[in-house]
Amino acid sequence: MGLLSKNCTQQASSLLGFSVFLLLFCPFSAFSYDGPLYDYTAYTECKGVPEQPLYNGGILKDEAPVFKPVVIDDASIIYTTPAFILHNLTPAIYCFSIWVKIQGAESSLVTASLTTDNATYNCVGTVLARSGCWSFLKGGFILDSPSFLSILYFQNSANKDIEITIASASLQPFTYHQWRINQQYIVNTVRKRAVTIHVSDKHGNKLKGAAITIEQISKDFPIGSAIAKTILGNLPYQNWFVERFNAAVFENELKWYATEPDQGKLNYSISDQMLEFIRANQIVARGHNIFWEDPKYNPAWVRNLSGDALKSAVNSRIESLMSKYKEEFIHWDVSNEMLHFDFYEQRLGPDATLHFYETAHRADPLATLFMNEFNVVETCSDANSTVDTYISRLRDLELGGIFMDGIGLESHFSEPNLPLMRGILDKLATLGLPIWLTEVDISSKFDHQTQTIILKTYQQEMLWTSYYRNGKLGSKMARQMTMVHTASMDT
Repeated sequence: MGLLSKNCTQQASSLLGFSVFLLLFCPFSAFSYDGPLYDYTAYTECKGVPEQPLYNGGILKDEAPVFKPVVIDDASIIYTTPAFILHNLTPAIYCFSIWVKIQGAESSLVTASLTTDNATYNCVGTVLARSGCWSFLKGGFILDSPSFLSILYFQNSANKDIEITIASASLQPFTYHQWRINQQYIVNTVRKRAVTIHVSDKHGNKLKGAAITIEQISKDFPIGSAIAKTILGNLPYQNWFVERFNAAVFENELKWYATEPDQGKLNYSISDQMLEFIRANQIVARGHNIFWEDPKYNPAWVRNLSGDALKSAVNSRIESLMSKYKEEFIHWDVSNEMLHFDFYEQRLGPDATLHFYETAHRADPLATLFMNEFNVVETCSDANSTVDTYISRLRDLELGGIFMDGIGLESHFSEPNLPLMRGILDKLATLGLPIWLTEVDISSKFDHQTQTIILKTYQQEMLWTSYYRNGKLGSKMARQMTMVHTASMDT
């Protein structure tokens, strides 16, 4: 018995004519495990009544919050915020969740923070809380050393005297070993299947002791890398890439500044050659990107346009790019990093982004359109791109008639915070859309050895990508998630 991919077993079956039976492999049945099981539950809707706490509250069960004074920078305002006093925390991975409601504002970003004996964690989770209903915050933190006294508290981003009410708090520790067991359980039950192989001759008679060889000829799960024009004519680079990846994204060669550096002078020669390489090796490719909201990554001549002239240039860009490469790219990042920048909406009005998505969909209906953004999953300290901010923007587009097909998370990682990443992915998973980690890299502030260790840590976490709904394991997100690595600072 072995663990094989679906493609692998199908190929073996077609070559040898034997029957293959897929059996669910459950590692928890093979040995005793009495530790906590990770709870994938998450909510993105604001509810009239909070749900019950995850893990029955964990170590916060029966713990009542205290109220911590908070002083605004100029000391002109002092207000209190709910907090939990935590004693004798041990080194572990901590998953945290809570329901939050506010008074004094229609909505406000509420941040959970933690102070320990040795450090301050400015953000271990956020939620865009509202007045009159309960919103769900899910996050976490990792402690590498013991803390005799810790404070877990909540602040609103507006620095105003907004009343924060909390309910159904939960804090569940996992040892590193327990976390890894939970990871491996999902890898084995969702990403792998056990097979029993029966070999027979052409008359159907079983062949005892037959020696067989099984070769995996393709991968069911897409994993890719960015490629640059330096791959052209570089056979060692090409071979290295094809042996490892079945998905690709062009690093810069499809961006507007690359295809039309001067107005009216289109040049797709480099991207055409790169596409030929992709086709020849049956590799799927993402289209990155049609527009970029950051002004500095637009051609200089575009930055000097306004009004009808800019509108005409934008329409020409979509028409030229999408008609030329219709059905060539499985995805398109339509309006890159629009949570952080708004170059086009400032100049063309608030409906500019809607127009981009509508036009792109009409031009290539088969392509999956993505909202690609950074600092959604990497951290919760960026108020521009918290998980709820991302979801809110996506729903705004839906109200305008645009139904987003995919979630693009750039994933420029630094120090790992695995429970925070997991909580964010759980909330995004409630949307039922494919989630792609589109530009995975590790900060260059680390040496190569440390980068390798951190990347491996995140890769293990990325493989652990499923979620429970109504007590059942769902694998849709797990089968649709990928990594596309790039070492470039130009994203």
